[in-house]
Amino acid sequence: MISTSQRKTAERIHLLGIAGAAMAPVAGMLKERGFHVTGSDVHVYPPASTLLDSLGIRWNDGYREENLKPAPDLAVVGNVIARGNPELEFILDEKIPYCSMAQLLEDFFISGHKSIVVAGTHGKTTTTAMLAWIFHVAGRRPDFLVGGVIPNFNDRSYGLGGGEEFIIEGDEYETAFFDRGPKFLHYHPDELILTSLEFDHADIYPDLASISKQFRLLVNLVPRRGRILIRECAAKALSPVETFGLTPECDWCAGDILWNDSATQFRVAFRGSEVARIQTPVAGRHNVLNALAAIALAYGLGVECEAIERALATFQSVRRRMEIKGEAGGILVVEDFAHHPTAIRMTLEAARTRWPGRKIWAAIEPRSNTMRRKIFQDVLPEALAVADGVVIGPVSRAQLLADEDRFSPESVAEAIRRRGRTAQAFAAAPEIAEYLASHAKQGDLVMVMSNGSFDGLVDKLLEKLRALSGAHR
Repeated sequence: MISTSQRKTAERIHLLGIAGAAMAPVAGMLKERGFHVTGSDVHVYPPASTLLDSLGIRWNDGYREENLKPAPDLAVVGNVIARGNPELEFILDEKIPYCSMAQLLEDFFISGHKSIVVAGTHGKTTTTAMLAWIFHVAGRRPDFLVGGVIPNFNDRSYGLGGGEEFIIEGDEYETAFFDRGPKFLHYHPDELILTSLEFDHADIYPDLASISKQFRLLVNLVPRRGRILIRECAAKALSPVETFGLTPECDWCAGDILWNDSATQFRVAFRGSEVARIQTPVAGRHNVLNALAAIALAYGLGVECEAIERALATFQSVRRRMEIKGEAGGILVVEDFAHHPTAIRMTLEAARTRWPGRKIWAAIEPRSNTMRRKIFQDVLPEALAVADGVVIGPVSRAQLLADEDRFSPESVAEAIRRRGRTAQAFAAAPEIAEYLASHAKQGDLVMVMSNGSFDGLVDKLLEKLRALSGAHR
């Protein structure tokens, strides 16, 4: 832990891995609190670079000892930083005080607040963003940190409203090189949402049981005065537990769901009694569940139904969650962060709901540490076959995996074709852009899914489509 004296006297803070999805917003939070903030990273690009530059935070491209001279009062070590990193080695040699990002959040920001944590394999970013917006609309001035960019908050991932609550996305990934436990164990939830639990993060968890153990530890941190919202019953929880879902057996139930191309409508009931009627721009069964969890937690903490309904009616989702990137030649290009078979299937099903009648092309990049491996190779074809046509990019960092462990795009494409769908595997993003531009027709939709940049596929495809559209005029 960071000592009280270090917390009180720290003025200059340096972040190793400053461009991470959470680290860049944390840098912004520190800056707004009056700290002198610097950092280092490699391959820095928007939105992290845009945020850091807009806040006047100086960051270094690359890790060097010189970046730590003069020595900061405190170094924050990101979980991508390993022994051998020149800045980390200098920190250890010179005994510069250091901590993890999760520990910094625990000691500098969450302390003294009601901690609201949203955890789970799927949906935690969107659910956290919904909660932050609900509390904001209700005038509760929440502090929050989300692992995504939120249009409702002027494309920020964080806010320091000064209110009682700190709302945070609880990540199950490991904390730092010196702390192999998940980050969410540092957040000590007073209120906890568990959205879902499936196997993921194959680089650090060998099986589902090992992940489940970490979530049980998280549940065990919730005090008796707190509350746990979960889609299945939490065993041995001493805190009050409420379930949520789409069936009447759940404490919180979403029913009478109506879909159209501009809004989702549903009725919310708590143990059989109607609480709210919701209309929201976000689509898909998964987003109904995300909204239901946010509604249940907010309502339980005294947020008025009118504020909840107004917030969700104006909720603009999160960047890279079914985000429309452009349209050319009548072909709509949409981007989504989906990188797990369940999330991929739910995203494609939601696209069918939101854009009925369009032929859907799915473009998928095997990039996450789990997707790069063969773990989901047998179940992924069924999820992707929700689309009409599928293109699969090359395995990211394929050279780091043994042949017998590596995901095979060709095998998955063949399995999809056996299901009666068009499917092709490609060696590079430019080839995919060329293929889609020549095969997609007016009225089609292309859903680009990756937890990374997919080598700029979205921009490459739109450029091709616009060029073709202009040539045909």
